[in-house]
Amino acid sequence: MNLTFSRRLRLLAGAALSAALAFAPAMGTYATAGPARTVPAPQAGPQRAKDANPVFSAPVSTSECRKRIGRGCYSPLQYRAAYDLAPLFAKGITGKGRTIVIVDSFGSPTIQHDLDVFDRQWGLPNTAVDVVKWGKVPPFNPKDPDQNGWADETTLDVEAAHAMAPGAHIVLVETAVAETEGPVGVPEMMSAINHLVNEGKGDVVSMSWATSEAEFPGFAQGDYTSLTTLRYAFANAARHGVTLTASSGDGGGHANRLDSAWPAGDPLVTAVGGTELHLDDAGKRIAPDSAWSGSGGDHSKVFARPTYQYPVRNVVGAHRGTPDISMAASTNGALWLYSSYDPTRVGWTAGGNGTSEASPLFAGIVALADQAAGHRLGVIDRLLYRLYGHSRTGLVDVTTGRTGPGGFSAGPGYDQATGLGTVDANLLVHALARRSAS
Repeated sequence: MNLTFSRRLRLLAGAALSAALAFAPAMGTYATAGPARTVPAPQAGPQRAKDANPVFSAPVSTSECRKRIGRGCYSPLQYRAAYDLAPLFAKGITGKGRTIVIVDSFGSPTIQHDLDVFDRQWGLPNTAVDVVKWGKVPPFNPKDPDQNGWADETTLDVEAAHAMAPGAHIVLVETAVAETEGPVGVPEMMSAINHLVNEGKGDVVSMSWATSEAEFPGFAQGDYTSLTTLRYAFANAARHGVTLTASSGDGGGHANRLDSAWPAGDPLVTAVGGTELHLDDAGKRIAPDSAWSGSGGDHSKVFARPTYQYPVRNVVGAHRGTPDISMAASTNGALWLYSSYDPTRVGWTAGGNGTSEASPLFAGIVALADQAAGHRLGVIDRLLYRLYGHSRTGLVDVTTGRTGPGGFSAGPGYDQATGLGTVDANLLVHALARRSAS
């Protein structure tokens, strides 16, 4: 995360540590590294909380992680078990032939190397990251907290998406202007997405950044054109059958306010909220998933309730409600990531990933479903809400936890803590593939 961003979107951080630690698991010893970056409670940008996040020389088990830093750390192999991915992979459904587009400001200069290390550690197939520089992207400076934070975000987005869909191709779009608050940096991202859609270079686009609707000029006066004129890329994506996912935000939501995170609150985008996984070292659940306390859920003032949310009209009312679905996001149980873009912090981390992790995870699930269906699924919310209320669809209800004091409680059925719930990927991928053909 970056100190220079203007109030990042309602982030909640995990428990802060006083220093970053570099662990040597084989010896069971550690040494102090440099002080960890700490960020304010911001309002926009990548949905990632990155407090004092220790750097490990190699990943350790979940139980060992809890012992050493007081929170869980999970591997892609544990995610494979938790989300029931193994049956899909055994059938060759890995996202092969599909492309996930990831959009971040600045990117990371070491992303290919870091993904290669990530793959070797977990026995995942290598994939080449196709980097598209959109605009005059400045040379990377690891001492620039803005670029450093976006490199951190890029690492998370790429490695999380690849963990879910290891056979999918990844296109990383690096824009030259940092997305901060309101429309700043967004036009560049929209033009990049629109270009790739026109070029046919993406099946699903993941956006792990967000800004408040209220930060767009004219919002207070009821004039939303500064936001809605930026939707052309989303409309174009929908016409081409491209699925869009976005982080729902990391501030717990606002149950009594009309102001959604955008782009998650856009009806053409699947808003992905956050859960907390409770896993043992093998990836087996020791308790059901719960709503992550920091996950964003909101009512949009800009967008009315879309037709696909009619089945949950008693919950969302007349406005577009978020999230639609939820995946792992909690600081307690984050995905192991490897990065080397910052020479002072080379190694493995498993810190506060937030809903920045949830969006690329679900984008990976969509890539699997695209492969299984044999075509793009497009605006996937239309399919997800058609599955709502039916058995063995892969939608797993989350009924415990709440998203902060001003947010929402999870309960039976759809709620704005976790949306339709989380997923059993094996069931959901096949259900989506069948639905899309009907």
